[in-house]
Amino acid sequence: MKPASVKEIKQLPVEDYKTIRGALQTGDIVFCGGNYLFSRIIQRFTKSMWSHVGVIYRDEQLNRVLILESEKLYGVRLTPLSKYIKDYHGKNKPYKGRMVVGALNEPFNEQDLKNGICFGFDALTKPYDNWEILRIATRILFKRGKRADDRKYICSELVFEVFRRANYKFQYNNSLISPDDIWRDANINMKMRIL
Repeated sequence: MKPASVKEIKQLPVEDYKTIRGALQTGDIVFCGGNYLFSRIIQRFTKSMWSHVGVIYRDEQLNRVLILESEKLYGVRLTPLSKYIKDYHGKNKPYKGRMVVGALNEPFNEQDLKNGICFGFDALTKPYDNWEILRIATRILFKRGKRADDRKYICSELVFEVFRRANYKFQYNNSLISPDDIWRDANINMKMRIL
């Protein structure tokens, strides 16, 4: 059973990144609970212990473990997971908060997973719209989902779309999918805590 509270997450041991790096796979999901102002606002409005979520992409040829994510300052991006661990936002400090890695307990068809990841890569080409932060806050505040597919995503919308295109659909109750909705999916198992 997955931990259901911040206290339970904090009690888990933090795994050494160098030790667990080899166990991370494309399609794993990273859940973040930040101690930043915007993170706390998201946690409060979504009633969640998580403020951010992304998908692991492992590139064997380059020997890299990356996160496909939508981040408020940059939009959809691909960034090394190691940046979260030791140099978040170029400040020579780790991400302030909790991070765990989870995975679906149902195996993916390899082509389906490629389709989902390719969708996320295609979203990298869209420039980030700074006004999207205001629209995201309004959608969270009024519990409204996206009206149109404008290729601008909050983190959980991006993860939802990547997995939908990989033939897995996360369920959610409101018109906005949150990181917590993905975390609470019955098919998500926690693998490890990394921060």
